[in-house]
Amino acid sequence: MSVAKEVKRVTTRTLQEMKQKGERIAMLTAYDFSLARLVDTAGIDVILVGDSASNVMAGHETTLPITLDQMIYHASSVVRGCGRALVVVDLPFGTYQGNSKGALNSAIRIMKESGAHAVKLEGGAEVLDSVERILTAGIPVMGHLGLTPQSIYKFGTYVVRAKEQEEAERLRRDAKLLEEAGCFALVLEKIPAALAAEVARSVRIPVIGIGAGGGVDGQVLVLHDMLGINKEFNPRFLRRYADLHGVITEAVSGYVRDVRSRDFPNAEEQY
Repeated sequence: MSVAKEVKRVTTRTLQEMKQKGERIAMLTAYDFSLARLVDTAGIDVILVGDSASNVMAGHETTLPITLDQMIYHASSVVRGCGRALVVVDLPFGTYQGNSKGALNSAIRIMKESGAHAVKLEGGAEVLDSVERILTAGIPVMGHLGLTPQSIYKFGTYVVRAKEQEEAERLRRDAKLLEEAGCFALVLEKIPAALAAEVARSVRIPVIGIGAGGGVDGQVLVLHDMLGINKEFNPRFLRRYADLHGVITEAVSGYVRDVRSRDFPNAEEQY
């Protein structure tokens, strides 16, 4: 009789050990049970329940409109589909900026109501109080620097960040601050590859890049982008591993055709 192999859960310690060994960390977003289960089974290390759900699931222009309740709903669905991956959930806009007590309450709700394993928030020195307060409750925190989509109206554009010396130096300082505060990992988004590699070498915690080159400890992409479901988003850093837009469109068109021609259901597809 065959015995099912026990699946070992990825933890924050696992990621730290992967960095020490030079093993690359693979991270993707997911927002629902079915896709999370597929991604988890395929061997992903970290699933990010990103506030990008605001864009790809709800159709908003930015990540700002999504609420804490909505993030908890998506996170709960993902957690139920995962047996291996570490599940990290974005704290949505307005739940942690300028209010460390509110940040702690938001993080506690995510952990208690969804069963997720960690939270992520954007920013450096300006959100340090919130990071430290969340950590006092024993909740793991992942940082996020560089292009921070929740600040899009401040930036006014999605261009590469930290190209100028002053902003690059601030990013270096913020990375150190987040490490010293106790963050277990850091996302760097859309910054020069050389700077990202330098930061990854300078900190002991894993650094995950998106549009930050190959010199970091791991990579993250939005699932709907890399699967080719979303065709409107075409940044340089995106590699599409499938064309599900074409596959799904063809499948649905075929279904419509067969229903209208009365080919579906046939004699073998009914009782």
